[in-house]
Amino acid sequence: MTGREPGAGKGLKAVDSPGSHPRHALAPLLNSPVRLSVVAALAPLEKAEFSFVRDLVEVSDSVLSKQVAALEDAGWVSVQKGRIERRPRTWLALTPEGRAVYRRHLDALRAIAGT
Repeated sequence: MTGREPGAGKGLKAVDSPGSHPRHALAPLLNSPVRLSVVAALAPLEKAEFSFVRDLVEVSDSVLSKQVAALEDAGWVSVQKGRIERRPRTWLALTPEGRAVYRRHLDALRAIAGT
């Protein structure tokens, strides 16, 4: 393999080395608009209440719960349960790894868009 697309000698551009395109830095888990929205909502905050994120992202409790579970399984979001007075509360926070993945994902999107 020469690293060139078929017909490259006919005015077509040579292919860069495998893995050099910025899309390779995208986090596949963040390809979901809801998961990306959740991570973006949490990024500027230390932590946020579940209901705040639900309302901000405009999804139901069940949709947010499912997406948060996927992010938690990846180690990108931590979930803390507690109470305020007698009412149960759930707080969400990005983990350090989650923040790093989000930054890389944004950097890749910017590189793809050429900004």
